[in-house]
Amino acid sequence: MSPSELREPFLTTYKQAARLRANVGADALLVMLTGPTNWKQLKKLGRHNQIVVVGADERELEGAEEAGLLPLMLEAQGLPINERLQQALLAAVASEILESSAELVAVYSAFDPDSIDTVSFITLDERLGRLTARDLKKLETSVPLKTLRAVVDLAVEIGREGREGKPVGALFVVGDHRRVLEECHPGGFDPVKGYGRKERNLLEGRVRDAIKEVAQLDGAFVIAADGTIERACQIIQTTADNITLSKGLGSRHWSAASISRATRAISVCVSESNGTVRIFQNGEVVLRIEPMRRAMKWQELEFEPPIGQES
Repeated sequence: MSPSELREPFLTTYKQAARLRANVGADALLVMLTGPTNWKQLKKLGRHNQIVVVGADERELEGAEEAGLLPLMLEAQGLPINERLQQALLAAVASEILESSAELVAVYSAFDPDSIDTVSFITLDERLGRLTARDLKKLETSVPLKTLRAVVDLAVEIGREGREGKPVGALFVVGDHRRVLEECHPGGFDPVKGYGRKERNLLEGRVRDAIKEVAQLDGAFVIAADGTIERACQIIQTTADNITLSKGLGSRHWSAASISRATRAISVCVSESNGTVRIFQNGEVVLRIEPMRRAMKWQELEFEPPIGQES
């Protein structure tokens, strides 16, 4: 696929976006294009900006990195533009291309699918503080969305609040619990041992509150797909060979990555150092949520396209 030259009206829109980024001091430009592009021209016109380019597949992004751009592949075809943009922002943070506190100027097509017609200034910590159900559905897991929400909510609360004012780390492994337990051994006292299934189910508010009190104990909470905590304080034994994580992540994160690769489970890990919540699947970070002063809110995105545009 040969790259196409940049033409009007995109050129004018893009130049204005670059100026806006400079004027407001934003951290990056994010450009959502369709099809291969003249990356060198895009880089030159973007001046000295950090430029993230979003494409649907590797062929669309071929040559972008060599030109000094930050390519991001996003398979979100058929979704409304507002959801595609949301997914691009989440992917950029999860891939650590952007910090979760970054400010950026986004250039994309909101009204005419064949024309780049919109420029937006976005503050990520505000945008990502409102997660949608689709953010978890994209994990393509057999774990019900209700269970994933409950675990993620609990992890975010632990990361934001800690315990008695002190930061607390924690690890939750959700789904495929029988296979997970084969890869674990007890690490000491199990606070959920002897309780009935209902008294161990995270879908119950009082159970979540109780787990927050013991979250600082070493080891992982192993959770069934229905939300029941099968075991606690479990030491994960899987190896982390051929797994790559960012520098500074400790043994809890390596355990989360390795067990998610060895089984069909999803790992939700809270960093003790800063409260960041990382969600692992197949040995990789697929979603990262930063702690915030205010509570995270779940919402369905609301976007009404112009008349004649399909959603």
